[in-house]
Amino acid sequence: MTQLAVLFEDNHIIAINKRCGDIVQGDKTGDRTLGDEVKEYLKERYSKPGNVFLGVTHRLDRPTSGAVLFARTSKALTRLNELFKEERSIHKTYWAVVDKKPDPSTRRLDHWMVRDTKQNKSFAYLNERKDSKLASLTYNFLGSSDKFHLLEIELHTGRHHQIRAQLAAIGLHIKGDLKYGFPRSNSDGGIHLHARKIQFTHPVTGDPITIVAPTPNDPVWNYFRRVFED
Repeated sequence: MTQLAVLFEDNHIIAINKRCGDIVQGDKTGDRTLGDEVKEYLKERYSKPGNVFLGVTHRLDRPTSGAVLFARTSKALTRLNELFKEERSIHKTYWAVVDKKPDPSTRRLDHWMVRDTKQNKSFAYLNERKDSKLASLTYNFLGSSDKFHLLEIELHTGRHHQIRAQLAAIGLHIKGDLKYGFPRSNSDGGIHLHARKIQFTHPVTGDPITIVAPTPNDPVWNYFRRVFED
């Protein structure tokens, strides 16, 4: 059976702790997707004949790790899509390891984001520009190791590479993120940005759901895990 880190599962939804390097949906690389793995897992676990339904509700960047939510039924997919459109209905928390201690320690960032599809990169500006979209987040400094600093980030909008671009715009670079200014890559090709928590109302039962994703196993995350994980 496919080895997946399943964080939550019922008849309607399933949440997976995504590894750095996994792609949620197919792209031009043609690489096997996390969705493919989840379908295989469900098919084997429940001995399902034929095709398995799985709906993608949101994405994480390929080098990012953490919680990804899928729908197991069309009803759940429709309702989750509506929740994700209403940005206040899904509460997403990220952890990021950066190269500098932020000042101030807590701050809301509002930028106008422009996406460059050729570079597969986004740029954050203080003033509105042509084809820009407003992006907002709040970061909170949690603590430091000898070299790095841990931020907890609450997303208020969902833009392409939003956290990476907005932090870079204020001079903070995520460990391993060459595209946004960190000087060295990580050995696994990932970056130290982790989708830590998703909170929402279950699309079918109406129950409040909180899904927490453990951080990856590496020395930097392990240090912060010992200090800050519940």
